[in-house]
Amino acid sequence: MAKALEEIKIGTLSARTGVHIETIRYYERVGVLPRPPRSAAGYRRYGSEDIGRLGFIRRLRDLGFSLNAVQALLDLAETPRSKCGEVRAMAAGHLTEVQTKIADLRRMERVLKAMVASCERGVTPACPIIEALWQEA
Repeated sequence: MAKALEEIKIGTLSARTGVHIETIRYYERVGVLPRPPRSAAGYRRYGSEDIGRLGFIRRLRDLGFSLNAVQALLDLAETPRSKCGEVRAMAAGHLTEVQTKIADLRRMERVLKAMVASCERGVTPACPIIEALWQEA
């Protein structure tokens, strides 16, 4: 894919995508965002394609995909004959991870509700929440 000729500085790219400048630099270092050309003054020059790519990366990260998965999905998106089945398999695997995390969070919620309910409003010599957490550790 050829870069668009529009020249956008990193601050503008950050503002347009909602991705922090340091995160953009990090994505360049790890290779999920290509390093842009520099102006004569040394400023990074991004194009409109970079806005789309960074938006795609941000959406994947918001959905909890790892950087390795982001790179794999970017590779598939840029492959002219990408296989939808591969994308589906990655999404299905991630869905399983999300469902496991939700189940874990529900268990934590039940434990925390029980601990909060067992705590008396007055001052006691020992806090049941601290004791329960200490025992869990």
